[in-house]
Amino acid sequence: MATLEDVFKKSGVPTHTFVAPLEYDRVLVSLRTPGRCIVVEGPSGIGKTSCIKKAIDDSGTGDSCLFLSGRKQSDLELIKELPSLGALGTVVVDDFHRLGDQEKHILTDFVKTLADEEDARSKLILIGINRSGQALVEYAPDVLHRIETIRFGRTNVERIQELVKLGERALNCEIAVSEELANEAEGSFAIAQILCHEACLQARILETAEQVSPAGVHTSLPAVRESVLSEFGTRFFPIARDFATGRKLRREGRAPYLHLLRWLSQSSEGVLDTREAMAANPELKDSISQVISKGHLSALISESDAIGQLIHFEQSTHLLTLEDPKLLYFIRHLIWSNFARQVGYFNIDVATRYDFALSFAGEERALAEALFNELSAREIAVFYDRNEQHRILGNDVEEYLAPIYRSESRFVVPLLSPDYPKKIWTKFESDNFKQRFGDNSVIPVWFSNSVPGIFDESRRYGGLTFDPDQDLTKQALSICEALCLKLAEEKRADETSAA
Repeated sequence: MATLEDVFKKSGVPTHTFVAPLEYDRVLVSLRTPGRCIVVEGPSGIGKTSCIKKAIDDSGTGDSCLFLSGRKQSDLELIKELPSLGALGTVVVDDFHRLGDQEKHILTDFVKTLADEEDARSKLILIGINRSGQALVEYAPDVLHRIETIRFGRTNVERIQELVKLGERALNCEIAVSEELANEAEGSFAIAQILCHEACLQARILETAEQVSPAGVHTSLPAVRESVLSEFGTRFFPIARDFATGRKLRREGRAPYLHLLRWLSQSSEGVLDTREAMAANPELKDSISQVISKGHLSALISESDAIGQLIHFEQSTHLLTLEDPKLLYFIRHLIWSNFARQVGYFNIDVATRYDFALSFAGEERALAEALFNELSAREIAVFYDRNEQHRILGNDVEEYLAPIYRSESRFVVPLLSPDYPKKIWTKFESDNFKQRFGDNSVIPVWFSNSVPGIFDESRRYGGLTFDPDQDLTKQALSICEALCLKLAEEKRADETSAA
């Protein structure tokens, strides 16, 4: 007699419900090839580790197999010592991508040695997320032809259906919504196990039914989904919230971490190429680029054990990866506008490429740069010419700049110093935004030493003042805070009008 928890297993290697993935035969052949080390890569929850363990058992090498993990501190010293231990048998290093550079270097050299010597006494298998093998190639390009790289993808619905049938047979039951559950799993063996477990639990099928005809499981898919999401929410909502708000909630900002999480939820395998995501979402490119290039994303993940256990960012490949299929299932069912409000954002809809565009004479670059740095640190998108030089190159400068000041920025912030009206480019910029004074989207910063009467149009509207004889840093911070309050007020108003 089988029990529910042993048939539809919520964790661990399946017993009654193991279904060989498409890659199984390739793994088995590679295991039998002397000296040929294996890199197994792919998203979480698709059966990589289960497949390796089953193939090892089927190849008859299970007795001499050692399993290590890149997550376990206690395994790291042994991983470093592997090349000096002689005949190893089969060694599996799971979560290879979690290892530090030193350990990866050691294993790369070891892989090359085993391949060159065709050592039949040792076999190294590295399991990791997508593109894990690229780390080896980066350390030693010539290792590419010495290893077998096997990439696992999400499985097809037919294999998920096979898993469900095996479980039904073991428990002597029939799940009425088996096809719906198979589709709901979206190619993840792990999620299929959890959904079927919940369906049987709700129908009180706790062990093999002792009857001739199969017991009916008539739980609906919505009931199963609701219960699973409720269970997942207890664990994953705080983690999703902490990731989405970053190291500090910036209610007026562009919510770059929340958008990264949302894009992850839309990915097919819980793997996001951040470069491709930025290219596809140019209005968020600057804010996303800031948190990545300045190391804020990596710091957020490394400083939180809860986040770091579930989300991984590989700087070399620019891949952001969810390492738990349950978290992916949870965030795929979030209503993002509601979630944004729950975690504290006013509004995450982005209507313009920039929140602020700075317009200034070259003599006031120190203030402009201070404003740019302060605003960018608050996850706000700012057009600042020096930061955009690489994009302007090769373009018609006037054609590139004109739309930014006319409509691609939510607010224009001209720094109206005595030198402002003397410059050709500030005249060009002001010609493109002067019609926006009447729609509450120009916030002038008047210099106290400006000659009265310049840029008279600006004096009809509210603005800020800067005294060049006072502390620049303090005044820049004060101006920045006022701009943030204005932006937050506008976002709050947008949210109210959309409700």
